[in-house]
Amino acid sequence: MNSGFIVFAGLMIAATAPAAERQPAFRVDVSTLLTGRGKQFFTQSRGALIPGSPARVVVTTQETDPTGAHGYADLFTIETTDNGRTWSSPKRIPSLRRTRLPAGYDFVMGDVCPQWHAATGRVLATGKTFGFLGGTKEDRGLERVSYAVRAPQSGEWSELRLLTLPATDHEGRPFLEPNSGCHQRVDLPNGEILLPVRYRKDAKVRDYTTIVARCRFDGEKLTYVEHGSEFTIPRERGLYEPSITAFGGKFYLTMRADHSAFVARGGDGLNYEPFIEWTFDDGQVLGSYNTQQHWLTHNDTLYLVYTRRGANNDHVMRHRAPLFIAEVDPVRLCVRRATERILIPESNADIGGGFGVVEVSAGETWVITSEIPTKGSRDFNRVLMARLTWAEPNRLFSPSPKN
Repeated sequence: MNSGFIVFAGLMIAATAPAAERQPAFRVDVSTLLTGRGKQFFTQSRGALIPGSPARVVVTTQETDPTGAHGYADLFTIETTDNGRTWSSPKRIPSLRRTRLPAGYDFVMGDVCPQWHAATGRVLATGKTFGFLGGTKEDRGLERVSYAVRAPQSGEWSELRLLTLPATDHEGRPFLEPNSGCHQRVDLPNGEILLPVRYRKDAKVRDYTTIVARCRFDGEKLTYVEHGSEFTIPRERGLYEPSITAFGGKFYLTMRADHSAFVARGGDGLNYEPFIEWTFDDGQVLGSYNTQQHWLTHNDTLYLVYTRRGANNDHVMRHRAPLFIAEVDPVRLCVRRATERILIPESNADIGGGFGVVEVSAGETWVITSEIPTKGSRDFNRVLMARLTWAEPNRLFSPSPKN
């Protein structure tokens, strides 16, 4: 199940260091974790570390129609307890199966992002609800911030649960169609959670606003406390699919837009400075658009993982391959072009529409994604993992198991 290929990424520790002093920051090994065939493809694959002896990594992945156009069905998990050398067969999550409601809608949790919550010793997976009228027509009016909890002993998952938000935002506008899919969150030392959310303010305009909500989690229930900055742009679908990270005493927020991508920095994780468009350090627009970006931190370096235009990839849907990684200048809020490397090569498939980053040890970080092949190109897809093996251990890594 772990067949694959190897890519060596010569990312530099400091972009400004003389060539003789530069050392590769990590090696990348790309492997296949799972293969979908026929009418059963797998998508939106992301992992969560469960500390212990041995440590366990649980990957959630979702059965989908081969077109990849939100044809989401049941959720599955695969697991490893030997650091990714072998993986279990996919196991359906009974409590999170796609369900037909009395009103004639199919209802399912999707765009799921699992993450270990150290304060409670549980995996908390957050995402969004999808509703399909008659089982086929997506109704965005049913979108909500959803979550599920994995029990620490049995490994069983709870049913889908919904986060209750206030009636209105800071402007007195309603929280319409809120969701928290395809994101990265930050868990604070006190156990509180900074959860990125996007929503609509106007039922007549599909223009999304991004916020970060501070929440409490007691191991069973997720509760909204407050939120900070409300970010949007008055074009296309606004700003959405936000991800945040903590680095160097600051918080960093990246956001998807239909035509580009944007970034902001803040001091408390809720309130941010004015956002700017993602660019390279030479001023050229990065070219990531209409998909998510995610963060990776290692010692004194902040990284961005993304896809973009301009990589001989016009044949790939929305230029969502290859998957790149590069250093971020945390002061100028731009990508250092000279450090850009390919994490997962292009293979005539979208690999940027649903991926995640998980730190598994001080020595390794994994980036997990799924392929959505170009229509008609092949009858299978793969769940892929880029294993980053660091030249120096990550001082920032702290699994903090719950005793």
